[in-house]
Amino acid sequence: MWSGGGPARALTRTVWRRRAAGDSHADLSFQAGMRGTLQDCNWKTQLKASSTLAGLLFKMKSSIDTLLNMSNNYHLGSPLSGVKILDVGCGGGLLSEPLGRLGASVTGIDPLEDNIRTADQHKSFDPVLAQRIQYKSSSLEEIVEESMETFDVIVASEVVEHVADLEMFIKCCSQVLKPGGSLFITTVNRTQLSYVLGIVVAEKILGVVPEGTHEWEKFVPPEDLERLLESNGFSVKTVNGMLYNPLWGSWSWTESTSINYAMHAVKSGAQGQSSPTDAPSEMESKQHSDTAGTAV
Repeated sequence: MWSGGGPARALTRTVWRRRAAGDSHADLSFQAGMRGTLQDCNWKTQLKASSTLAGLLFKMKSSIDTLLNMSNNYHLGSPLSGVKILDVGCGGGLLSEPLGRLGASVTGIDPLEDNIRTADQHKSFDPVLAQRIQYKSSSLEEIVEESMETFDVIVASEVVEHVADLEMFIKCCSQVLKPGGSLFITTVNRTQLSYVLGIVVAEKILGVVPEGTHEWEKFVPPEDLERLLESNGFSVKTVNGMLYNPLWGSWSWTESTSINYAMHAVKSGAQGQSSPTDAPSEMESKQHSDTAGTAV
């Protein structure tokens, strides 16, 4: 249904292999993990991957910050203990691992077997992660029947712009998510600006991602995604734009959703029912304010 997690997720195969070859002990902190990932890439790789890998790291940190703010658990060192998370299009596990280190039970799925092999190999260096994370070479549709209303959280970063049937994708997310559960999506808007910057500049001129990675027609306007989510039983909580600064190699939040944006939606549940990810909207607003201008 989708092509496998986007260019940044595919890049993690190389990153994890470099880390596995030089360090058999996984980093114990999220921040150390991000710094180590960037340090292990050689300078040429960092330049080429600046907008994709850095973007994924920024989206990863913001999603985790939101989950931490919304969590009702206060286990020292494991604030996401008891939270079941599905990482759709997990690639080499760059997002699954920090979630696992924070105590979550993570299932990462990706249709590309090579991605799953890389993720499994890297996970094996940390016994804690080996217990908390499982990877499957699978599409979302293939796990629906066995995973009905299983997960508290679904994360789909750089996935929906590669999906052939977006409505079916959203329906499947709803089916495997518990009532009251959260869905985090980061993707690209379909505008003239996103075509110029995301395809002409990034692919054809700078070569930041391989040419042909994206199809502009598959980029999803936030209003279309919000309408699809609401028609499938979701309530959209926040929509925030993201901006990449090529001079500083950093990402930050912005009011404009004309290029990249992040969306958080909650699946409707029984009245009065709550989940580990249910929280007042002002808490999320504070989180977005706190992370504005954050760079990785």
